[in-house]
Amino acid sequence: MSASGTMKPPEAFGWAWTDVASRAPGRTPPRLPEAGPPAHAGFSRTTKAALGTASLGGVALFCGFLAFVACLERDERVPEGRADGIVALTGGAQRIGDAIDLLANGYGRRLLITGVNERTSRDEIARLNPSQRHWIECCVDLDYRARNTIGNAIETRRWMRQHRFSTVTVVTSNYHMPRTMVELDHALMGADRVVPYPVIAEGFEPDRWWSHPSSAKLLASEYLKFLVAWVRTRFEHDPERSRAAILIGRGKPIKMVAEPLLLRGQQ
Repeated sequence: MSASGTMKPPEAFGWAWTDVASRAPGRTPPRLPEAGPPAHAGFSRTTKAALGTASLGGVALFCGFLAFVACLERDERVPEGRADGIVALTGGAQRIGDAIDLLANGYGRRLLITGVNERTSRDEIARLNPSQRHWIECCVDLDYRARNTIGNAIETRRWMRQHRFSTVTVVTSNYHMPRTMVELDHALMGADRVVPYPVIAEGFEPDRWWSHPSSAKLLASEYLKFLVAWVRTRFEHDPERSRAAILIGRGKPIKMVAEPLLLRGQQ
């Protein structure tokens, strides 16, 4: 405390109650630069926009998946009317049996089983369907060239042109039917009528896919393949000249979706 009775600021401790500028008359403290927006502000806006777009895309993708599952057939129904031919895509023994039954009941004049494994013979198919041996021997054609769904569509087109068929009933699993119809419509260019006959696999419940991880994985995979097929067919003119099909088959022992037809004299 000073002699006049006033208390001095506690400068001994390294700080004071009064501002330093007040003790230096005539001097103004330097002005600090005004704070601008943080350097990452623009990045944050871009990130938020990207996250928002990704979120909307994810929601749209999921809603499309739900619509895809909702459109799958739940029951097998007798085809409306008869077709010139019947085509069965391999991938399940039930598909082949149902297709042969359709042939025996007069829903087509001939049956093409496309995508047959090279080790599977006509006798093997007849052994698995003994009651239909007569139809297998007389009216069933086996295709060993197709490697996937694109190849199935190509071989179906070749077979229909060979027999001059204009209508065909296609037999495959219900979850595989949407993509099959996209590929067939693209290969046939809408000039021929395709009648779907979806097969309902035993133990597969699309209404409870969320409670079965294997079913959920199968449906999600098929939905993504369907989207890829739909987009690809918007830009391609002919599946037999599909660059995307070659990329799909790349890395596998056979890099094609369907073997080319041999010219006469080479067979």
